[in-house]
This record gives sequence, structure tokens and C-alpha cells, in this order.
Amino acid sequence: MTPIIHSLLETDLYKFTMWQAMLHRHPATQAEYVFVCRNARDFPLTHLIPEIREQLDHLCTLRFARDELEYLRALRFIKPDFVDFLRIFQFQREFIDVRDREGTLEIVARGPQVHVMAFEIPVLAIVNELYFRRGDARTALAEGRARLRDKVALLRAFGREPARRNPFEFFDFGVRRRYSGAWQHEVLATLQREVPQFFKGTSNVRLAYELGLTPIGTMAHEFLQTYQSLGVRLRDFQRAALEAWVQEYRGDLGIALTDVVGMDAFLADFDLYFAKLFDGLRHDSGDPVAWGEKALAHYARLRVDAHTKRLVFSDSLNLPLAFELYRRFADRTQTGFGIGTNLTNDMGGPTLHIVMKLTQCNGQPVAKLSDSPGKVLCDDQTFLAYLKQVFHLPAGHPG
Repeated sequence: MTPIIHSLLETDLYKFTMWQAMLHRHPATQAEYVFVCRNARDFPLTHLIPEIREQLDHLCTLRFARDELEYLRALRFIKPDFVDFLRIFQFQREFIDVRDREGTLEIVARGPQVHVMAFEIPVLAIVNELYFRRGDARTALAEGRARLRDKVALLRAFGREPARRNPFEFFDFGVRRRYSGAWQHEVLATLQREVPQFFKGTSNVRLAYELGLTPIGTMAHEFLQTYQSLGVRLRDFQRAALEAWVQEYRGDLGIALTDVVGMDAFLADFDLYFAKLFDGLRHDSGDPVAWGEKALAHYARLRVDAHTKRLVFSDSLNLPLAFELYRRFADRTQTGFGIGTNLTNDMGGPTLHIVMKLTQCNGQPVAKLSDSPGKVLCDDQTFLAYLKQVFHLPAGHPG
């Protein structure tokens, strides 16, 4: 077996930032995370089960190395006691199960949230890489390198456009859906060398460490979803989560995610207090132009200068779409673009649309309603209907 995950640092930065916040505030929370593949493939993922199990066995032997812990300790928003926790942390194999459920690959991580929440990114990277190992690597890499050269040329051509008020900056968000770990390293090193004026960082903490890049990330859906089960009124869960984040990071990591129950419901909670405290917002579903216009209108209503804020776009981006969004918004606010699959798995063939999402906390269902059909995550239709009712979401909402 050739290991896919070599380091526990090889995950998204926001896993660490959410992990620290949950360890400090709700360390006893029990949680369940479930793997979902959103698109059918000609090769059944159940055929990967023996290899997935081997890879998970290996993952559960890994520990953080001393130099990795020191790297994390040097990030000003990481607290010393969290590093001490990571020093003794090790994945527990008994907390994750892989099986064939009537022809569907099922992976479930269940246990204390601070012990199972970090499974997500390694599991997705493992499934993805095992799936693509079955293809012709030589052909895929040749096509991937050609497309990467085209991206560099596209960026250089874009750089000749007239300057706008705020610069164009993009980041790699592609750990979970990459073609392989080696290919992600090659892509990032190439972009860092060829277009450093545009390429500003990666969510992959290990590669940020190795390549001297800025690690990028704040929060994901699971952080806000968890607060649906933590004893506050359901209507107040977003405010409670945002307040907890502010108290944990006190000005750092100030990009808030907006689509756990949709942008409109988010903005209803994102009052002047939060609008001043957070540096900006992240888009992850729905029409990005409509979302950006809503965000700017909201800042205008609150009389907050949008030039002091940042809109980060991260939903199914490629460079042409990022350029289009930049041209629309860059003279009105700061922007950022997190690109995943189209950077780290643009090899000419179809890709997997896989996620591993929080489904329960403390024995209660949690949900993400999203602003896009197909991205809703909740198996409990009763809870889903109740959540929509609480937030006065229309019948036609994607959830």
C-alpha cells in the first residue's frame, strides 16, 4: 500500500480553526459525519472499500511531528493549549466505519466531535486519489500540465487588463478533490513560481508550510450547524455561532460563511455589530453575482464602507468565472477567489462530487439548506421542514 496521507497537517486550515473553537467551547459534543457522493460514476466506489480501510488504518497511526506543531504554534490565532492537545492527538479507528450499503459506499465517523471532525478532509482525499489511481496517470498528467500552462497564460493575459481599485487574488481550496497529493504540490509550486502576483495561498496547511505560502481559511458549514444543537433557540443559532467565533478569535479569521440557511436568512442575523467585527463574507452556493450584490447592499444599508470588507467566492470556480466576478466587484470592495477542483483536478476527465458532512450533534439532526439545489444536507425531513419554518424560507427554496 502506498499511503495517500503522510501528515496530519495535510488538511484545510479551517479544520484547525473550527477544531480549536469547539475544543475550547464544546469539547463534550458528540457528532456524526457521513460521506456522500453527489454524482454517479461508471466505476462503483464500493470497489475501493478494502483500500480505503487500509488507508484509514494508516491514517490512524499518524501523529503530529514536532516541526508541524511549532509551525501551528507560530500562527498567531492558534492557542498554546490547542497545540498541546494536538501533540497527543491520534485518530481512533473505532470512530470511523466503511461499508457497502446496498451498492453505495458508506463512510460514517461517529464519536466525540473533537475526535471525529478532522476525518473529513483525509477521507475525501483518500477516496478521490484511490478512484483516480485506476486511470491512465501518464495521459492524465500530460493533460493536467497542458491545462496548467493554459491557466498561467490566462492569468498573465488577465494581468495586462487595466488596474482596478482592489487587486485580483486567488487561493487553492483543492485538498479534498485533488487528483493526487503529488499533483497538488506540483500545481501550487508552479503557480507560486509563475504568477505570484495573483496566487496568494492555499487551504492545505502542509503545503503552506512546505512551500512558504499563506494558509487560507476560517470556518465551514459544520461550525454553524453544530450550534443548531447546542441549547440556543434554533432561530438564534447563527448569531450564537458568530458570537462564539468573535470571542475565540477576537479580530482574526474574519470571513463569515453565509449559506447554512441561505443568504437572506444570514443577512437578517448579520447586523451592524457583526458587520463591523467580521472582515467579510464567503460565497459557497447560489448565484454569485446576486449574492455579491446582496452583500454590498447590506453593507450600504448599515452604512459600512464596503472597501474595508472582502467578498470571497468559493463555489465551483474556475479562472474565467473568477475574472468575471472580479471585474464586477473589484472597484466596489475587496475580493478573493478560492478555487478547488478546477486547480487540483483539471485533468480532462469527469471528477467526483464528494462531501463528508455533519449530520447529527448530540443525537439531534442538523442541516445545511444552502442556496443551490443538490447541496442541501439533511436526512431528517421533519427537522428540515421545521428549520425552513423557523427562518421563514419560501416553499421554492432549494432546501
